[in-house]
Amino acid sequence: MDDIVEWLRSRPYYEGQIREHRRVPARDPTFVDVELESRLASALEDEGITRLYRHQAQAIEAVRDGGNVVLATETASGKSLAYTVPAFERAMDHGGRTLYLGPQNALIADQEETLSELERKLGFGSRVSVAQYTGRLSKTEKRKVRDRMPTVLLSNPDMLHYALLPHNHRLWDWFFSSLETVVVDEIHGYRGVFGSHVALTLRRLRRICDRYDAHPQFVCCSATIGNPVDHAARVTGEHESSFTLVDEDASKTGPRHWVLWNPPEYEGGGGGSGRRRSSHVETKNLFVDLVAQGYQTLAFTRARQAAERYATDSSKELRQRGEHDAAGGIEAYQAALNHERRREIEAGLHAGDVRGVWSTNALELGVDVGGLDAVLLDGYPGTRMSAFQQAGRAGRGDDPALVVMVGGEDQLDQYLLNHPEDFFDADPEQALSNPENDQLLPGHIQSAASENWLSTDDERYFGSLFPGVVSDLEATGRLERRDTDGGIRWTNASGSPQHEMSLRTIDDREIDLLDSRRNDVIGSLSFSDGLRDAHPGAIYHHQGQSYEVTALDLDRDVAELQPTWADYYTRILSDKDIVVEADLSTKPLSARPDVQVRFADVTVTTQITGFERRDPKRGEAIGRESLDPPATTLRTKALYYTVPPDVEDDLREDHGEWGFNGGIHAAEHGTISLLPLSLLCDRGDIGGISTPYHAHTDRSTIFIYDGYPGGVGITRGGFDSIETLLARTARLIDDCDCADGCPACVQSPQCGNANEPLAKEPAVALLRALTEE
Repeated sequence: MDDIVEWLRSRPYYEGQIREHRRVPARDPTFVDVELESRLASALEDEGITRLYRHQAQAIEAVRDGGNVVLATETASGKSLAYTVPAFERAMDHGGRTLYLGPQNALIADQEETLSELERKLGFGSRVSVAQYTGRLSKTEKRKVRDRMPTVLLSNPDMLHYALLPHNHRLWDWFFSSLETVVVDEIHGYRGVFGSHVALTLRRLRRICDRYDAHPQFVCCSATIGNPVDHAARVTGEHESSFTLVDEDASKTGPRHWVLWNPPEYEGGGGGSGRRRSSHVETKNLFVDLVAQGYQTLAFTRARQAAERYATDSSKELRQRGEHDAAGGIEAYQAALNHERRREIEAGLHAGDVRGVWSTNALELGVDVGGLDAVLLDGYPGTRMSAFQQAGRAGRGDDPALVVMVGGEDQLDQYLLNHPEDFFDADPEQALSNPENDQLLPGHIQSAASENWLSTDDERYFGSLFPGVVSDLEATGRLERRDTDGGIRWTNASGSPQHEMSLRTIDDREIDLLDSRRNDVIGSLSFSDGLRDAHPGAIYHHQGQSYEVTALDLDRDVAELQPTWADYYTRILSDKDIVVEADLSTKPLSARPDVQVRFADVTVTTQITGFERRDPKRGEAIGRESLDPPATTLRTKALYYTVPPDVEDDLREDHGEWGFNGGIHAAEHGTISLLPLSLLCDRGDIGGISTPYHAHTDRSTIFIYDGYPGGVGITRGGFDSIETLLARTARLIDDCDCADGCPACVQSPQCGNANEPLAKEPAVALLRALTEE
C-alpha cells in the first residue's frame, strides 16, 4: 500500500492533503482448542471453522462457568461464536433458551440467517430452533413464532419493551421461565437517552425473570470502548464484579495503512479562514481513483442523501473515464433499503461484482461484507470507536488494506488531524447511560407495575429513587396501592404505559412536520427541537428536499412546511439562564486548587428571540427576524467552574471587557466541541453558558450542561476528566491559524448568540492558567 499512498500524492487534486500516514502491522491469529458437542463441531466445520480464536474460547469458557461476560474486540473478529456456542449447547442439552438483542433489524436479520443455517446443519432432533421477533412481522407471523417456542429468539429492545414484557404472563411464560442467556450485541450503541431507556428495560427483564425463578447470564458484545465492564454493568443492572472482560483480539488481520487527509482551504480565502473544501468532494475523488485502479472500496458518509448523491456522481465520473464495468458496480447502502436490496449489495461485495459502495453507518455494525481493499471515511464519524469500527471493514486475509479519513472543517476533525496521536493513541471513549434518570424512571416503574405488581423489594432493581417515584405515581393516580397479607403492593392504575413511552426519546410532546403541498406529515421533532428548527421562516432539510416553515401552530403542535429553493440557511438566536438547584460533587483543579469544579443539578431556561438567515458559502448573516415562542425549561445535570479573580483581572486589563467576555465564550465552545473526544456523545447533546457574572457563584462562570432532561451522564463524564478536557481545549484553540475564531476552533453552529463575542487569545490564556502548574 505504500505505492498507492505515493500514487495518491501524484494525483492532480493533491495539494499536500496527507497529514499523517501510519502503518499498522499484520497480526497472526492465536487459536485455542475448545471441546464442543460433536454435531456442533461438525456443523461449524462445514462453515469452515475448525478452531476457535483465543478470545472466542475465553468468552465461551466464562459463560460455561456461569458468569456474565463482556467481549470487546474489533469488527469482524468473530464475536458471534462466543454466544452462539453456549446458546446452542444449552438448547441441545436441555432446551435452555437464549434472547438475542440487537440494535438494528438489519443486524437481527443477518444473525437469523447465519444461526438458522447452522441450526439446519445440526440435523433433526437437536432441539435448536432460531426465530426473529421484530415489528416487521405480521400478527400471523408473530403468532407462529410463539407457537414454535424457539430456543434462540432474536429481537430488539423496543420489542422487549412493547411486546414481550407486557405479555409475560400470558404469551411468553414458556420463554421467560427457561431463559438462560441474554445476548446484548453492540452494547456500545446503548448510550445516551436510548441506552438509559434500555438499561431500565433490562431491569424490568431481570425482575420478570426472577418471578419465574430464571436467572439468565448476560453476554455483552462491544466495540473497543474505555469502560466496557462499567458500561455493561450499568446497562444490564448486574454487578461489575460478575463480569469477565475479554478484550484481547486474537483474530488474524493483514497490514493496514491509515492516512489522515485534510482538504485544503478554499482558494482565495487566505490562510486561517477555517473554511475548507468539501470532504464529500475530496472523498469522491479518492473513491473514483481507487475503484478505477481495481480496489474494492467502501466510503462511509453520515447522511443518506450524501450516500445516494455521491454514489451516482462516482458512477457518472467513472463512465466519463471509460470505466463502464466499474461504473456499473457502484452502489449506495443505507438503512432505508429493504432487506432484499441490502442482501443483493452485500452478496455483490462478497462476489466482487460490486466494486464500490457509498454507505451510511448501516454497514458499520456486524453485517458481514467480507474484507475490502480500501475504506474511506467522509469526515470524522464523531467517535474514534466508530472510525475504527468502519476501518475494520477493510482487510482480506493477509492482504494489505488502506483506510483514509478525510477531515471536515469542524473542531473535532481539525483537532484530530492536527494531533494524530490523540486519534491513534489516546484512551478509547467511554460509553454513557443513566438508569437513575428521574425523568425516565416513572414510565418504566409504571410499566413494571403493569407487568407484575410492585413491592418495596423492587428498590433493588430501580435504585434509591424508587420509593419517591412510587409515591408520586400513586399521588397522581398512575399507580393503585393495595394492602395485602404479603405487604404493600402497587399495580398499574390505567392504560398501557409501555405504549405511551418510546425508548428512543425523552420528550413526551412532539411537533409534526406537515408538507402543506401534499398534506402529508414527513416527520416529527421533540417540542424543544421543534421550537428551534421549525419556527416560522426556518429552512428545514428532509430527504434531500429543502423546506421553508410557513407556520407553527402550538395548539395543534403542527409546523406547516412548503418546498423551497432558498440558497441560505437559518440559525436561531436565544437567551439562556441557568439556576443551580444543588451541587452534587466538587473537586479542585491541580494547577489551581482555589478553583473548584462542580457537578450539579441545574435548570436551564431558554428563550428564543429570533433567527438569522446566513449565506452558506461565506457563513455571514444576510438578514435577521424576531421570534417570541414560549420559553422552555430543562432540568438536567451540569459541570461548572469560576474564573479566578487574579486571572480575570489580568484578562480584562489585557483584552478589555469585550475580549474577556469573548474569551470565556470561546473556552465554553471549545470545551463542548472536544467532549466527544473522550465520551461517546455528539456535540449537539451538550449545551453551555458563559457569563461574566452569575448570582450563584458571585463570579464569572462557565457552565457545560447535558442537553437531555435528567442528564444521560455526559457532564458527569466531563467532570471526571475535566483537567484533560481543558488542556486539550487550549491546544485546539491555540493551534488554529485563524485570527478571530472559525468553525475549526471556537465557532459553533448551535450558538444562540450568533457566535458573538468570541476571542481566542484570552480563551487560551484562561485555559492555560487553569491547567498549567
